Amino acid sequence: MKNRVFALPLIALVGACATVPAAETVATAPASTAPAAPTETAEQITQRLNTWFDAKFEEALAFSPIQQTYLGRKTDYDKIDDASLAAEDRYLAWMRAATAEMQTNFNRDDLTPEGQISWDMWEWNLATAEAGVPFRQNRYVLHQFNGTQSFYPTFLINQHRVESESDMVAFISRLRESARALDQSLAQSQANAAAGVRPPRFAYEGVIDQSRKITTGAPFTDGEASALWSATDSKLASLVEAGAIDQARSDALRAEARSALTEALQPAYGRIIAWFESDIGNTSEVAQGVSALPNGAVFYNYRLSQMTTTDLTADQIHEIGLSEVARIRSEMEAIKESVGFEGDLQAFFTFLREDDQFYFSQDDKGAQDYIDAAEGHLEELNKRLPEFFGTLPKADLVVKRVEPFREQPGAAQHYRPGTPDGSRPGTYYAHLSDMRAMPITTLEVIAYHEGNPGHHMQVSISQELESLPKFRSQGNFISAFGEGWALYSELLAKEMGAYDDPYSDFGRLTTEMWRAIRLVVDTGLHAKGWDQEQAVAYFLANSPIPETAVRSEVMRYLVMPGQATSYKIGMIKIQELRAKAEAELGDDFDIRGFHDTVLGGGSVPLTILETQVDNWIASQKGG
Repeated sequence: MKNRVFALPLIALVGACATVPAAETVATAPASTAPAAPTETAEQITQRLNTWFDAKFEEALAFSPIQQTYLGRKTDYDKIDDASLAAEDRYLAWMRAATAEMQTNFNRDDLTPEGQISWDMWEWNLATAEAGVPFRQNRYVLHQFNGTQSFYPTFLINQHRVESESDMVAFISRLRESARALDQSLAQSQANAAAGVRPPRFAYEGVIDQSRKITTGAPFTDGEASALWSATDSKLASLVEAGAIDQARSDALRAEARSALTEALQPAYGRIIAWFESDIGNTSEVAQGVSALPNGAVFYNYRLSQMTTTDLTADQIHEIGLSEVARIRSEMEAIKESVGFEGDLQAFFTFLREDDQFYFSQDDKGAQDYIDAAEGHLEELNKRLPEFFGTLPKADLVVKRVEPFREQPGAAQHYRPGTPDGSRPGTYYAHLSDMRAMPITTLEVIAYHEGNPGHHMQVSISQELESLPKFRSQGNFISAFGEGWALYSELLAKEMGAYDDPYSDFGRLTTEMWRAIRLVVDTGLHAKGWDQEQAVAYFLANSPIPETAVRSEVMRYLVMPGQATSYKIGMIKIQELRAKAEAELGDDFDIRGFHDTVLGGGSVPLTILETQVDNWIASQKGG
């Protein structure tokens, strides 16, 4: 899973997932009448537009200090984004004005095909932002799965680099700023609850638990240092060691950080805990899908459109899921037979869940063994990448255990991007508190999904593209594209020579089944009235995934409606486009050229991806 910044103005409105197909957006956009200069070529006009795009990208970044940091910049380094609805309104007004300016000063018909895609993407981003406005009160802001209460500490610990005294001063300022942003998130949660929209009870329990863990230990309470305090000491120690500050200055900054933590951040978490404890009684004892909430059915349709970038209905997605589950079960049966297992597929699932040979030990050594094995698989597959890709990522990748305050048994592994300049590597995070929820059979395939050729390759190549305007290379993460690519990469790795052990190949099928089940379960929960136990039962009946992980997954789907459908829908589209290119080009089909085309346009909705591949096919025929 690719994990990006949560809903901030820049991310929510520029880098958000889709709501409507691009073709519809373009068809309804106001026509531009601005003529091109008689002597300008399409390439020159497109370059002018790209220069305009890059200037507007800088204006957009001013709304989000957090995104600036994610991109490796230290501008507004002492600030945290304004997380209020008023800030979203200001950004939306800016986006409307910028789009009108583009339509007045440029004409889409005058651009190169790549320039037209950039035009479509810009208009599409505005359309997605507009489409989300009616559903602001349907969003779950604070919940157990990467809610804002866990985001800020994670961001400050991992993304805020301290290389000078001013960086440390900015870090301390951000500790206080985070308290303000948490209060804004709490205010939105309270307003949504007043409108009848509350996440399930387990989400309340998760928010309370994580908030307590974040504020337990020094300097908040007695005991060992909290994660934030350990990070503070580590950042200060690095400055002293580098000679950037002396010990006296370090002690003074440490006292300032203690004050920010105990006087600003701890009370903010206290307010979150107090309100969630007081309101938890208003949640349903049985978790409900969003369609049971006010405006929920329409909201879910919006989420499906946003996450799949298609007009597929819940019923259609459900049926695709059922068909894929049946297909993958037959492939699982074949592997079960090949290893000589006596018994049906359900018995084989039980064998895989329970036999000790498929797990590392339940201790820190086992966790490290897991990380070492993932690194080993990635290192081996990296050797084959040049055979399948013309463009390779420059950024490094590290495999890391999730921080203790947000580590959850069975929770999904995830990826967070590095910086475009390579100063911070991409990170593949694994939840390793329960090694019985992390089977060895799926270790290899998940490493490819999160690392290369999956998320790390896709995101890093996008960030490193110099031919695209920055709003495309650095500003977008579209779930159907990014997660679809990562799932496609799991199967591609087999083509590249991975999974030489049949149990690892079964693990590959397990994760593909996992994503097929998501189509069935997500739509079941949010559109067909399924309850939590019904979803868990369907999951366990069709996969060997440990029950701890299954329950964590189902809770994730309940608080992130529609997101889980993006993986398989995106993968299927990429497979369809590859099959189309292979059929039309025959012996002239170049797998490296196809992959470079898919990854060479940044993160795009599936409709625009199809246009990119069609353009490439036409260019290959013409060449």
